[in-house]
Amino acid sequence: MYLPPQFREDDVPTLHRAIEQIRFGTLVTLGGDGLIASHLPMLVDPAPAPYGTLLGHVAKANPQWRDPAPAVEALAMFVGPNGYVTPSWYPTKRETGKVVPTWNYVAIHAYGRIEFFEEAERLLALVTRLTERQETPRAAPWLVSDAPADFVRAQLKGIVGFALPIGRLEGKWKMSQNRTPADRAGVCDGLAREPGPANDAVGAVMAAREPADR
Repeated sequence: MYLPPQFREDDVPTLHRAIEQIRFGTLVTLGGDGLIASHLPMLVDPAPAPYGTLLGHVAKANPQWRDPAPAVEALAMFVGPNGYVTPSWYPTKRETGKVVPTWNYVAIHAYGRIEFFEEAERLLALVTRLTERQETPRAAPWLVSDAPADFVRAQLKGIVGFALPIGRLEGKWKMSQNRTPADRAGVCDGLAREPGPANDAVGAVMAAREPADR
């Protein structure tokens, strides 16, 4: 990933928290027929240090797991809060007119040699963790054990798990750090004046990082 220094994020706990918040990513591998990508939820474990391990599963019918190139790293990508930035929000527009549109975003890339697995107990532990992450905040959480055990065993036969020990982890928080303080303030104000899920999320990230960028 192209990483200008002002946008680079190297703090591993920050990157792990972002992955856990985003939860849904894209897994890209190289197979015999070329690149293949799957879009799916993933977990991140902090071990082994320094970057941890990504965990998830694909459908057994998905050809991605059958022939990944063993000498080529897999890539998992996560895209966080992102949104359009109009030059109309910059004071510089009124001062010089020398401005253009851009897009602010959070992105994380994780690289490593992927391992696929079909062991039933390992798969059960994985789907239980994925389910608990989503269901625990609910007033009446659904549990994997709520389904009949033979039904769960049959469902597990239709998936293949993967573990991706991360050998390289990159984070990019492109949040107008290359603009003047006045322009950054203009972006924050513009996002607040045009509320919506995307603008609200980008505004929150900018507000959280602004003291560190000054």
